[in-house]
Amino acid sequence: MNIRLTNGKKTITRAKDQYEANIKHFKMRGFVPVGEVKKEIKKATSKDISDKIVQLKPKRKKNVKKTKKKN
Repeated sequence: MNIRLTNGKKTITRAKDQYEANIKHFKMRGFVPVGEVKKEIKKATSKDISDKIVQLKPKRKKNVKKTKKKN
Protein backbone atom coordinates (compact mmCIF):
# COMPACT_ATOMS: atom_id res chain seq x y z
CA MET A 1 0.00 0.00 0.00
CA ASN A 2 1.33 3.45 -0.93
CA ILE A 3 1.10 6.71 0.96
CA ARG A 4 1.28 10.20 -0.56
CA LEU A 5 3.52 12.71 1.22
CA THR A 6 3.84 16.43 0.64
CA ASN A 7 6.06 19.25 1.89
CA GLY A 8 3.96 22.05 0.40
CA LYS A 9 5.73 22.27 -2.96
CA LYS A 10 6.41 18.65 -3.84
CA THR A 11 4.25 15.51 -3.56
CA ILE A 12 5.84 12.06 -3.44
CA THR A 13 4.49 8.52 -3.15
CA ARG A 14 6.20 5.94 -0.93
CA ALA A 15 5.34 2.51 0.44
CA LYS A 16 3.56 2.72 3.79
CA ASP A 17 6.05 0.39 5.52
CA GLN A 18 8.95 2.50 4.21
CA TYR A 19 7.29 5.65 5.58
CA GLU A 20 6.67 4.08 8.99
CA ALA A 21 10.30 2.88 9.20
CA ASN A 22 11.64 6.37 8.41
CA ILE A 23 9.09 8.76 9.93
CA LYS A 24 11.79 10.92 11.56
CA HIS A 25 13.62 11.25 8.25
CA PHE A 26 10.48 12.41 6.40
CA LYS A 27 9.47 14.81 9.22
CA MET A 28 12.96 16.31 9.23
CA ARG A 29 12.64 17.03 5.50
CA GLY A 30 9.15 18.52 5.98
CA PHE A 31 7.07 15.72 4.46
CA VAL A 32 3.73 14.80 6.00
CA PRO A 33 0.85 12.68 4.67
CA VAL A 34 -1.41 14.63 2.31
CA GLY A 35 -4.51 14.19 4.50
CA GLU A 36 -2.85 15.87 7.50
CA VAL A 37 -2.03 19.09 5.65
CA LYS A 38 -4.44 21.91 6.34
CA LYS A 39 -4.75 24.45 3.57
CA GLU A 40 -5.27 28.05 4.55
CA ILE A 41 -7.76 29.83 2.34
CA LYS A 42 -7.31 33.56 2.38
CA LYS A 43 -9.60 35.87 0.49
CA ALA A 44 -7.79 38.73 -1.20
CA THR A 45 -9.36 42.14 -1.25
CA SER A 46 -8.88 44.67 -4.02
CA LYS A 47 -6.88 46.86 -1.59
CA ASP A 48 -4.39 44.03 -0.95
CA ILE A 49 -3.97 43.47 -4.67
CA SER A 50 -3.54 47.16 -5.50
CA ASP A 51 -0.87 47.54 -2.79
CA LYS A 52 1.27 44.84 -4.43
CA ILE A 53 1.22 46.34 -7.93
CA VAL A 54 4.57 47.78 -8.95
CA GLN A 55 4.64 50.48 -11.59
CA LEU A 56 7.17 49.70 -14.30
CA LYS A 57 9.36 52.40 -15.77
CA PRO A 58 8.82 53.07 -19.47
CA LYS A 59 11.55 51.71 -21.72
CA ARG A 60 14.08 54.23 -22.94
CA LYS A 61 13.76 54.90 -26.65
CA LYS A 62 16.91 54.44 -28.69
CA ASN A 63 17.95 56.89 -31.35
CA VAL A 64 18.08 54.79 -34.53
CA LYS A 65 20.15 57.32 -36.47
CA LYS A 66 22.98 57.35 -33.91
CA THR A 67 23.19 53.56 -33.69
CA LYS A 68 23.42 53.25 -37.49
CA LYS A 69 26.26 55.81 -37.66
CA LYS A 70 28.33 53.93 -35.07
CA ASN A 71 28.37 50.78 -37.19
